Parts: sequence; structure tokens; C-alpha cells
Amino acid sequence: MKFAIGVTYCGAGMEGWQSQPSGNTVQDHLSRALSEISGEPIVVTGAGRTDAGVHASAQVAHFETSVERPESAWVRGANSLLPDAIAVQWATPVPEDFHARYSALSRSYRYVLYNHPVRPALLAGRTGWFHMPLDLERMRKAVDCLIGEHDFSSFRSAECQAKTPVRIMQSARIRASGAYFLFDFTANAFLHHMVRNIVGCLVYVGKGKHPPQWISELIAARDRRLAAPTFSAEGLYLFGVRYDARWSLPGFPPMMPFDSESGR
Repeated sequence: MKFAIGVTYCGAGMEGWQSQPSGNTVQDHLSRALSEISGEPIVVTGAGRTDAGVHASAQVAHFETSVERPESAWVRGANSLLPDAIAVQWATPVPEDFHARYSALSRSYRYVLYNHPVRPALLAGRTGWFHMPLDLERMRKAVDCLIGEHDFSSFRSAECQAKTPVRIMQSARIRASGAYFLFDFTANAFLHHMVRNIVGCLVYVGKGKHPPQWISELIAARDRRLAAPTFSAEGLYLFGVRYDARWSLPGFPPMMPFDSESGR
């Protein structure tokens, strides 16, 4: 049987999603827990490979097993074996042709940025931080330049293994919630470090270092060396993965302090 699971996690202190020799990744922890529940080796495949320090409030994954267990075993049973920072939210059987990564129509990421002269304490490791005032309207003008199909080479990590830098940015917006800026991006897929590199460039615009149209110039240049440094991983969340309705996957409950639509 094949199962899809919904997973949330705090990436602080972990080495990302993808399995590593240390065993301290989300994929490693999930595979060990589910293997213990099933009594056979299980490998979990995720919709997105988040980096070290990156979080997820709506990761989707799948695994295959030859044993029968109640769906509750894949949730409460697995959670009893997982670190506190990882929790399976739901499990549901899916057809054999479902694939968490390749069946996904789009992915959404949110970057949470604390804009205040003093660094955050209560949300340390869970939000980015920038100390200088940022202009919301300047950043909003800049983010509009990202919409559509583009070559995103200027926002691509040198270690990126994607076959093409072309991606379709379906939506991109920024809003304020108190001292926090929420950067939301939805695309068919993302390049390595793409969101963090975009946020770094938008912060440059927001603090007045460059005009909003600089983002369009970077897209046209296709040169990572011209863009801003990669922003920290702490504020980045895999916020949603969209699938065709025919898969009938459950949704996710609000998990983050910033899940509401309040704010400017």
C-alpha cells in the first residue's frame, strides 16, 4: 500500500529534509519512526527538500508498505517515536501513481522577517531578522516583477542541481503584521536557495539600497553575483503544496503564529 502523510516540523537544529550520514534530518527521523511502526524498512519521499534550519507547516510525503496498520498508527504511533520538533498531522492511503514530489502542482513558501532594532528572543530560530527600517510599499513594487515565467539564475545557489533555472512564479506578495513582514511565494517549483536569495534582494530594496526595478534588472542579468547575499534560513517555511483534487488529500490546521490574514 502507498500512504501520503502531512508533516510539520521546526528545522532548527536539524540538517534539513534530505537524508544525511548523521541521521539528523526530517527524512531520517520519519523513516526510522515509520519503519518501527511497520516492522519493515520504510523510505519517505517528500514534496520539497527543505534546507538545514528551514521549517514546514505543510510538508507532504509518501511511503510504501506491505503491512496493514490503522491510519492512527501512522500518526499517533509515529509521533510517539519522533522528536518533539516533528509531527505527522495525518495519513491517508493513496493510489500507486501518486508521488509527493512529482504529483505536486505548486509549492508555497513563506518567509517571516522580524523588522526591529533588537533581535528576537521568543522566536529565535523561527524567524529572520533585519534591524533597519524597511519600506513595505517599495518591496511590494519590487515583488511584482517576479510574477510569471522567468530564468531565475540570479537567485539560484551555485550548488543548485536543477536541470533548468526557469520557473513560473504564480504569486508573490508581502504584508506586514506588527513588527513582522510576511513574504509569500507560490511557484510550480523552486531552485536551491531561491526564496532566501529573493528575500535578501527585497530587503535591499526595502532599506533603500536599490530601486524596486532592480529586481527586474537582476532577472534579466541572470547573474547570481549581482544579487544580495543569501538570507538566513530561520524565517523560511514550506507553507503549502497543492495537488489535483482527485487525490483527496486532507488539509493542514493553522500551525504558525502568522497563519491569519490580518495585517496590511
